[in-house]
Amino acid sequence: MSGTHAPFVLPDAELDASLKASSITVLMVDDQAMIGEVVRGMVEGEDDIHFYFCQDPKDALNQAIAIEPTVILQDLVMPDVDGLTLVQEFRAHRKTRDVPLIVLSSREEPETKYKAFSLGANDYMVKFPDKLEVLARIRYHSKAYINKLERDNAFDALKASQASLRAELDEAERYVRSLLPESMDEASLAAESLLITSTTLGGDAFGYHWMDDDHFAIYLLDVCGHGVGAALLSVSAMNVLRAQTLPGVEFRDPVSVLAGLNKAFDMEKQNQMYFTIWYGVYDKSTRELKYSVGGHPPAILVPKQGNSYQKLKTQGMLIGAMPDENLFEGASVQVNQGDRLYIFSDGVYEVLRKGSEEMLQLEPFAEALVPSAERGQRKIDAMVSFVQAFQGDPKFEDDFSLLEITFK
Repeated sequence: MSGTHAPFVLPDAELDASLKASSITVLMVDDQAMIGEVVRGMVEGEDDIHFYFCQDPKDALNQAIAIEPTVILQDLVMPDVDGLTLVQEFRAHRKTRDVPLIVLSSREEPETKYKAFSLGANDYMVKFPDKLEVLARIRYHSKAYINKLERDNAFDALKASQASLRAELDEAERYVRSLLPESMDEASLAAESLLITSTTLGGDAFGYHWMDDDHFAIYLLDVCGHGVGAALLSVSAMNVLRAQTLPGVEFRDPVSVLAGLNKAFDMEKQNQMYFTIWYGVYDKSTRELKYSVGGHPPAILVPKQGNSYQKLKTQGMLIGAMPDENLFEGASVQVNQGDRLYIFSDGVYEVLRKGSEEMLQLEPFAEALVPSAERGQRKIDAMVSFVQAFQGDPKFEDDFSLLEITFK
């Protein structure tokens, strides 16, 4: 298909790629109109080729920017503008620097070919080879360039999609954090919390609050998987616990709470997602801590006196895995003034040492909880440093969630 120069602007990158994927655009630059007609005749009748001719080399760059060719044919010997200089101009402009460039010469000169290639030419033709060879070179270079454009556009679309997803994940993370409790320091207890999200949004959530004048609820849950879906399920469960909206559930009874959650969050109705949870209720009048565990790591109770710790663990299934209310056990422990309670997800200790298959186990992590924090430092912050030192990396593959309750 032949035509005359008519500048146009493609509306966007995707349409640009679509047009170029179905057609070839040739710009020929030569001061001799007769040469232009020779090449026009060669491509005449080729429906996939659009041909444009520029006789003024001083206008060649502007025309190339306007029509966005997939290949440029350019003479080396022209008045006013040296052909090699024009090669440099094409390669210096961001719109034409990658467009395939075939230089044309009347002679086979090794030195000239060397200069042309060193300045960025892609091919060299002595005027003029057979029509089939010209068409083959045009199509070969155009196809490579079109493929590059398609790859670039696909990569740009992927980057835009990733940026959009990252923005959504960041927004979801901010929402989850807005629901987490603030530190508290009261006459009967103090509470500190810490959440370090992994490289992808995880499903950890936790909370603590007074249910009445005597009973204080403490819970931490961990949804399987990562991403917005996991975060949504964790927020839904956390809101149920905060609002105490499970029908028929006594929220001062941990076993009743876990049974109610298991019924309400059946994984068959939650896109096959489930979660683990540690749930406890502290009665400040009796100093009794009741608790129940659904597939979650044990909490660690560190007495004020001594160098030991106690695991607070019961038998219990993952929440949502089986629609049976009789899957959970309860237990209780008396706590004393100065005792510290730590609740966490498995992401705080199931980490690998960098460069090896060694995983941090629960026992060494629990032992590191026993010593009191140094003056001026929170214990939960010290534990972050402890785990980072073990794995040899400041970033975490899973959410790092840790609660500290100090009983007074």
